[in-house]
Amino acid sequence: MKIGIPKEVKNHEYRVGATPTLVKLLVEAGHLVTVEAKAGEAIGFDDDLYKKMGAKIVQTAREVYESELIIKVKELQEDEFSLLQPGQILFCYLHLAPDPKQTAKLLEKKVVAIAYDTVTHSNGTLPLLVPMSEIAGRMSVQVGANCLQLNNRGRGVLLGGVPGVLPGKVVILGGGVVGTEAAKMALGLGANVTILDRDLYRLRALENLFGPRLKTLYSTSSSIEESLKEADLVIGAVLIPGKTAPKLVTKEMIKKMRKGAVIVDVAIDQGGCMETSRPTTHANPIYEVDGVVHYCVTNMPGACARTSTLALTNATAEYALMIANKGWKQALNDHAGLRDGLNVCDGLVTNESVAHDLGYP
Repeated sequence: MKIGIPKEVKNHEYRVGATPTLVKLLVEAGHLVTVEAKAGEAIGFDDDLYKKMGAKIVQTAREVYESELIIKVKELQEDEFSLLQPGQILFCYLHLAPDPKQTAKLLEKKVVAIAYDTVTHSNGTLPLLVPMSEIAGRMSVQVGANCLQLNNRGRGVLLGGVPGVLPGKVVILGGGVVGTEAAKMALGLGANVTILDRDLYRLRALENLFGPRLKTLYSTSSSIEESLKEADLVIGAVLIPGKTAPKLVTKEMIKKMRKGAVIVDVAIDQGGCMETSRPTTHANPIYEVDGVVHYCVTNMPGACARTSTLALTNATAEYALMIANKGWKQALNDHAGLRDGLNVCDGLVTNESVAHDLGYP
């Protein structure tokens, strides 16, 4: 199969869809791999390294998109829509539920779009989303602590405090992968941390994992509102696979928060879980609403692109090989979890959550 690895074009996105190691695996399996020039240069994967692994280096994205299978990281940007070919297989993050424009283009082009973000494992997890959720969860505390500095319009609070001064208060909405990793980092800094979730079994597991240092709270609109009033840093870590994130925090709740408090909405890829959230970029990551600093970058792990690329391709390699070796139809027939990743096929929406949220049959 002809496989293309394009250079990402999203703002400050330095990840790449395949490491040289993955390229070698694909080439050894008998496939022709085309990599766009400088696709991995920013993170230490230069063109010569890809060549040594058997890839063909091309100068333009259009040459890459002549391939049957496109493996990339982020959802398509407007400049990339025209490059798609009917029947082409697209394997990447898509996050279609909050993105009607991209969905319409994929339908129009009649591509086979398999989304990392809805591929499932037999244990109920999302194996291609987990590594980026782990990184985004850890980064959320890192960037949140930075945003709390006065020079970044924050309250001037040090999350860990110092002897004689109380630590900052961190509120995490959602106890999944992002929330767990955020709690790990915030507790490591010495912050006062509370996680809210509606799954009591998950709250018990988190308490067993972290002990009494972590406070757990059953999530209701009232408990969220009360928690936000005293928070220095709020992390949105809610995910309903394939669906637009629920708006757990209203504009009225934001108005009651402390001035200079910080929100990091990791759920922004799926539309965000705050009514005041809107997508931002690494070039211009923050804005204020009613004195509350919002960080809503849609590709957070792109800032730690080398770690992210290595972690992502560790997870995607077996699925990429499966699609390339068997063809997409046989691969999806043989693997129920990969079949869950199919979001758009031949002009139809094939993911129920996406169809429901965007009004497609």
